[in-house]
Amino acid sequence: MRFTISAVGKRSPNWVQEGFAAYQKRFATPFSLQLNEIEAGKRLTDIAKITKEEGDKILASVPKGGRLIALDERGKLLSTLQLAEQIKDWQIDGRDCVFAIGGADGHDPRVLQAADLKWSLSPLTFPHAMVRVLLAEQLYRAVSVINGHPYHRE
Repeated sequence: MRFTISAVGKRSPNWVQEGFAAYQKRFATPFSLQLNEIEAGKRLTDIAKITKEEGDKILASVPKGGRLIALDERGKLLSTLQLAEQIKDWQIDGRDCVFAIGGADGHDPRVLQAADLKWSLSPLTFPHAMVRVLLAEQLYRAVSVINGHPYHRE
């Protein structure tokens, strides 16, 4: 099962790139993790136009038959074990998953409407670059639970 993080923004600090890469290389078959960076819209344009352009790119990043999970502050909160169960359920149909991290102004409404799940990592607001590392770690943690690896402890 392939996980792809489609994230708006291409300028991440080195520590974000290193943190993401550290978790990315821990994934083992049948799981893998990819990063698809989407160029952010120019901030001199109106917000609706920016989010629409970013939304177009996010939607285009979802492969045919793929599952879209939009990270959104108003989304569903999941514990680690709930996320692991959700991923196990998703494994049954074998669809690849795209986790969308919106730009500074959030997701275009079409992305939220198309999402199979709107997921909130936390009610807190995080820097978007940091979310890449947090998401990679949480996906690795959930996969570790599924695989019976002792990384996660209750």
